[in-house]
Amino acid sequence: MFVISSFHRYRVPLFLFLFSLIAAFSLKLMSGDRQNLVKINREHYQQIFVDNKTNNLTVTNNVQKTVLDNGLTVLTKEVHNAPVVTVQVWYNVGSANEASGINGIAHQLEHIMFKGTKNRPVQFGKLFSALGSDSNGFTSYEQTAYYNTAEREKLKALLELEADRMQNLLIDNQQLSSEKRVVISELQGYQNSSQYRLKRAVMKSIFPDSAYGLPTGGTPSDVEKLTVEQVRKYYQQFYNPDHAILVIVGDFPTAQALETVKKVFGKIPKSQQLSQLPKLPIPQIPKSPVVLREPGGVKLLQMIYPLPNLNHPDIPALGVMDYILTAGKNSYLYQVLVKSGLAIDISAHVASLRAIGWYDLSVTIAPSQDLAKINIDIQNAITKLVETGVTSEEVERAKNQLIAATILNRRDITSQGMQLANDQLIADDYNYTERYLAKVRQVKAADVMDVINKYLQPEATAVGFFEPQEDAKNDHHQSSLIAPEENLNAGVTVAASEVIKYLPSIDDTTNDLTQTLEIPQKLTFANGLQVLLLPDHSSPTVTLSGYIKAGKEFDQLEKAGLASLVADNLMNGTKTKDSLTIANILAAKGASLDFTAQREGVRIQSKSLREDLPVLLETIADVVKNSTFPVDELELSRQQALNDIKLELDDADEVANRKFIQALYPQNHPLHIFPNLESIQRIQRADVIAFRQKHYRPDTMVLVLVGDFDVEKVRSLIETQFSDWQAQGKPAMVKYPLVVMTDQGVRVSSVLPGKTQAVTYMGYVGVKRRDPRFYPALVLNQILGGDTLSSRLGSEVRDRLGLTYQIYSNFQGGKNIGTFLIEMQTSPEDTNRAISTTRKLLKQLHQQGVTKLEVETAKRTLISNYNISLSKPEQLTARILMNEFYGLDELELRAFSEKIQKITINEVNQAARQLLDADKFVVVTAGPAIMADNSIK
Repeated sequence: MFVISSFHRYRVPLFLFLFSLIAAFSLKLMSGDRQNLVKINREHYQQIFVDNKTNNLTVTNNVQKTVLDNGLTVLTKEVHNAPVVTVQVWYNVGSANEASGINGIAHQLEHIMFKGTKNRPVQFGKLFSALGSDSNGFTSYEQTAYYNTAEREKLKALLELEADRMQNLLIDNQQLSSEKRVVISELQGYQNSSQYRLKRAVMKSIFPDSAYGLPTGGTPSDVEKLTVEQVRKYYQQFYNPDHAILVIVGDFPTAQALETVKKVFGKIPKSQQLSQLPKLPIPQIPKSPVVLREPGGVKLLQMIYPLPNLNHPDIPALGVMDYILTAGKNSYLYQVLVKSGLAIDISAHVASLRAIGWYDLSVTIAPSQDLAKINIDIQNAITKLVETGVTSEEVERAKNQLIAATILNRRDITSQGMQLANDQLIADDYNYTERYLAKVRQVKAADVMDVINKYLQPEATAVGFFEPQEDAKNDHHQSSLIAPEENLNAGVTVAASEVIKYLPSIDDTTNDLTQTLEIPQKLTFANGLQVLLLPDHSSPTVTLSGYIKAGKEFDQLEKAGLASLVADNLMNGTKTKDSLTIANILAAKGASLDFTAQREGVRIQSKSLREDLPVLLETIADVVKNSTFPVDELELSRQQALNDIKLELDDADEVANRKFIQALYPQNHPLHIFPNLESIQRIQRADVIAFRQKHYRPDTMVLVLVGDFDVEKVRSLIETQFSDWQAQGKPAMVKYPLVVMTDQGVRVSSVLPGKTQAVTYMGYVGVKRRDPRFYPALVLNQILGGDTLSSRLGSEVRDRLGLTYQIYSNFQGGKNIGTFLIEMQTSPEDTNRAISTTRKLLKQLHQQGVTKLEVETAKRTLISNYNISLSKPEQLTARILMNEFYGLDELELRAFSEKIQKITINEVNQAARQLLDADKFVVVTAGPAIMADNSIK
């Protein structure tokens, strides 16, 4: 239930952009330690096939296209490596079909699609959650889509729900009124971002008379004026089978599935109107830059170059050009801007739509630099590149990156379904991405130079400057927690029974997958390094995840940020390679490798094609053993860290989180320490070197590999690369002091200039991962706020009262810490009411407990989620890794579902009494000044 403004993920064509934003902006359907695992079916390997000689993809080799008599296009693809399916319905309508005055109607209708139907007058998010489905929707320029991924026996139920809301949607004044408030909250949340405001202003300047210049989610003023009649007419006009594409990918028999589709969807009548294509926009390049002088953290430069539509023959060369210009440390503009200190960050993507496209280039400018000068510097750099040209080596490296990224990001059925649907809807050919990549392989250096000359001309560029204004320091105050009470909807506690009443029937053929789930093979080397290996031949790729006990917990107040600075600099040079060489090695293979400092450790995340695993392991070993932290690179990272802090202090969510943690944990606690501008400046190179030498040790490092490899060969590779890495003495340890709950809660507010939405955190100390109460807490959390649409908090605060776009709760169980939190985003006039309603719900749960039906529904949802995602290698490796880090039994992979299933209502109610005392909660709000809410009764 979010908006997408283009159809190319950064550097990855088409559907990957969609999938990346689903991870970033979807409603946070979270649990404290969400477990997502499914048994691999070893009898079926060919999920994605890549020919070793040609690197050709055959993702679509077994796709079947069927068109029903009513015009519904159905794409089916069997993938039998995991017992899950994805069901997606994509409609041929988006914000490009709108105009000023009704901007946001497509997005508003997308929200209403979750409100219920005439046959099922119940929140559809509750139905999807009860099925254990990972479900959501999004709106973009040329499409609106809904996706559901669940266990295979839920296929028919998902089809029935999608067919129901295709023809029987309930649209009335009450539904529209409450969801308008939610949508406006969402849109105002976007307005909190200076990057978003600048991008919207530049797009408006290019397309002043076109819907492509309007926000894809709409404007609050237009949304507020929408009527039931307008939304109903829009629904009747566009939500029809002949305007839609149904995609099913996963573990199912095609013939049987198509029969079900015909029975469920075949009776829906086709539209009486032809599908309307968006009006072809004509770009208008403003003569002068768009300038925003507003409160904000950093200087921003936005450049938009209009491009042709996705079927234009120049698109493949433009994709390669993008990688050459801005993909990583070896890219041309990174070297010109970031390496030189002119800019802090640069990002770009090619957006290719049915009607038009554009090249979106965003730059975060160094504080001392002038925006107009950097704009000229970029244009001069591109002119110089035109004169010198690009090399064949650069082109081949960019092509390898693009192709590998496409393979590595389509390994799960959800993203495969998105690719097929998007290609069919926008390009009228589900084979589009494969045709696109085939053409990418043919791109030459001359082709890249041609498109640079053709499209990246100064006179064809729309430019925007964001100049942050100087404002008074943030207002910050602390007080006792006093808030009025809200009268709750009596239906909150009986919502579970309503959900069961309207659930479609489910084929009861579920197997107990956890009993046969494969356990990774664990290797412990002489130097203490631990490695867990799980071969999976369903995709010609390898996913690597790792953890080193060198996290932020070791930071000291006066030099806070040291652990992150070390992790960020590991790949900036070793004894034998400089940063550019390391970047080139990985880029040439299209492999990714990142080190990120977290509280209790440094997380390693990496993926590559199977044949490139030796290069990946060699690089990891080199940087953890031999990093040298060159002075120039370290200073560049320092400036980036300073910039990040400025951005965080201008981000309501980051400020609220920081204030919440610091109010919750005392000053002598490791979690209380956050970096600031002064602490980053105090860090010396000697501190960085000493930290790496002390905390980066083989005996505190765990690696997990899942993918297409031979165990013995990997054992040999790791032995070769890591055996000479030895540690002296015992690893450093951190003492975590006991946090005692106070008798009265604390309210903290931080006013941030220029924000339209407030972010609130509420919570207190929770449970650690190995606490026996963790499993009852997961069930409790699922009932309270584990799902923004189906939980008690979501039902009351979001769905009935319309006070927030998103609200969720989470038990964050670590090895040494446990925190419970609730997060919500609200308009300033709704904040106090949302907080008081949340407190009342917490008190109700604390005093009255939960119902047996709620417990059973929550358990079923958690177990279903656990059984969905083995086709997502990143989630699988992360779960194996963190189980090992937490010191859990190796059989936890199999035991998790059983432990959840055994939880009783008494255990959940006991957890509620022990963990949910709202009177003791810390409440922190960051954003605009909170206004009194006169609507509170």
